[in-house]
Amino acid sequence: MTRDQEIRLDEDDLIVSKTDPKGRITYANRRFMEIVGYSEPQLLGKPHNLIRHADMPRGVFRFLWHTLQEGKEFFGYVKNRTSDGGYYWVLANVTPDYKADASLAGYFSVRRRPNFAAVRQVSQWYKKMLEIEAELSASQAPQVSMQWLVEQVDQQGCSYNDLIRQLEQLQE
Repeated sequence: MTRDQEIRLDEDDLIVSKTDPKGRITYANRRFMEIVGYSEPQLLGKPHNLIRHADMPRGVFRFLWHTLQEGKEFFGYVKNRTSDGGYYWVLANVTPDYKADASLAGYFSVRRRPNFAAVRQVSQWYKKMLEIEAELSASQAPQVSMQWLVEQVDQQGCSYNDLIRQLEQLQE
């Protein structure tokens, strides 16, 4: 594969991973390893942002962590990077995982093929968020771009998760 080549997931692909509370990978299914091009030893114990693509605004991840810390599940479109420089888009569902005593065990993430009409839409938002982030300090950028995203959602008159569900219904 050449650098920046896109991998498109099949309709039936499910990428599954689990992390500890700090976001370090504790489980990766075989399909995840095949797509990203890392072996199990190369993934386990590593931060999940190992596969973060530079085209993903830090504000999206700030929003993800904010949502998870509230004990809620997160749905979102994410562009990830493979070990050889390629990339792939997913619709991610990330949920907190709790122990029997209700303490946080970590997080589950299940990713599947996204609606590519939705990807085109969110790519425009992400481009704007990256522009915002480029103009600010590293400490300010994620919060300000996250706030811009929240404002875009508010303008739609629905919740973030409702907006994601609406985007999934767009015609490809």
